[in-house]
Amino acid sequence: MNFVNKTVIITGGGSGIGKKAAELFVKFGANVIINGRNDKKLQTAVNDIDPSGKKVSYVSGDISLPDTSKKLVKKAIELFGSVDILVNNTGKFVPTDFLNYQPDDIQSYLDTIVKGTVYPSQAVIPEMKKAGKGVIINTGSMWALNPVEATPSAIYSAAMAARHALTKNMALEFAKDQIRVNAVAPSVVETPIYNNFLSKDEVSKVLNSFNDFHPLGRNGQTIDVANAILFLASDESAWTTGVILPVDGGVTSRIR
Repeated sequence: MNFVNKTVIITGGGSGIGKKAAELFVKFGANVIINGRNDKKLQTAVNDIDPSGKKVSYVSGDISLPDTSKKLVKKAIELFGSVDILVNNTGKFVPTDFLNYQPDDIQSYLDTIVKGTVYPSQAVIPEMKKAGKGVIINTGSMWALNPVEATPSAIYSAAMAARHALTKNMALEFAKDQIRVNAVAPSVVETPIYNNFLSKDEVSKVLNSFNDFHPLGRNGQTIDVANAILFLASDESAWTTGVILPVDGGVTSRIR
C-alpha cells in the first residue's frame, strides 16, 4: 500500500485504533492530522507517531461541534495541501442496562458517534469533490450488527448502527464524485476504552474472558483493525464502497 502525498484526517486519533491507524498511514508515506479532546494526549501521540513533527499534527476539540471539523480541514490544507482520506473513529462504550440510560448518556452517544460522523464528513467532502476523488472510512461496531448479552449497550449499538447507515447512504450519494465510503465493524479489541469503566485489574480479567468469544480464539488488537482501515483506504480497494466490513475474529459468522 502506498499513501505517499496523501493527507489523512483521523478523529479519535490520540489512542487505540485511531493512533495505530495513524502510525500505519505515516509508515506508508501519508501526512496525518489527528483529533481528540485531550490536548496533552494528542501531543504525546504526535510525538510517538512522528518525533520529527513533519508528518503528523493535531487539532484538539469537541467533534460534535461543526467548527472542530472545519479547523481540521483548514489545518490539513494549510500544512499539507489536501484532504484525501477521512477516518471517523470517535467512540464511546460504557455497558449500561437499557432502563438506566439518562438523557445526558443518550446525547453523549449521539454527539460522539453520530455527529462525530456527520460533521467531519460534511467538512471534507467539498475538498474531495474539488479533487475528483476521496475516501472515508468509518469505525463502526459488531454491536451494531449483533447485540451481546454480556455487555448491554443498546444506545451505543443504535448510534453505531446510525454510523453504518450513514456509511451506505454517503457511499451511494457520493459515488458519482468518486468518493468511496466504507466502514469496519470490530468486535472486542483491546484498547484503552475499557479503562473508562473498569479498573486496571478488571480490564485484564474481563478482556481475557472474551478471548473464547471469538472463533479465532483471541481478542482483536488495534493493528488488526488498523490494517483493515488502511486496506479500505488504499487503491487496492478501489472498486469497494458502501461496505460494512466485520473485523471480529469470526463472531458474526456464528449461527446462534
